[in-house]
Amino acid sequence: MKQLLKMTAAPATALFALAFVAMATPAAAGEYCRQDVTSGMRSCSFDTLAQCQAMSSGRGGDCYRDPSLSNSAYAYQPKPSHSKKVAKPVANQ
Repeated sequence: MKQLLKMTAAPATALFALAFVAMATPAAAGEYCRQDVTSGMRSCSFDTLAQCQAMSSGRGGDCYRDPSLSNSAYAYQPKPSHSKKVAKPVANQ
């Protein structure tokens, strides 16, 4: 019985690890999305805006940057630093 458990533990662990990695990685991750005009279906499998526009030409549809990407330049915009300037008193003459 212990021999059977030892023989099945490693393959089962490898199978669960493979299933976890397959679920964790996106199937088709692109930077640009295309939404079809007629059906409303969205596909985010385009790496460049030109690829998306080439697919939309003649068919219609909107191309835009994937809103679910967290590495966009606007997501981590630094806050402006305000320097504290000390006002000097003005002498009345």
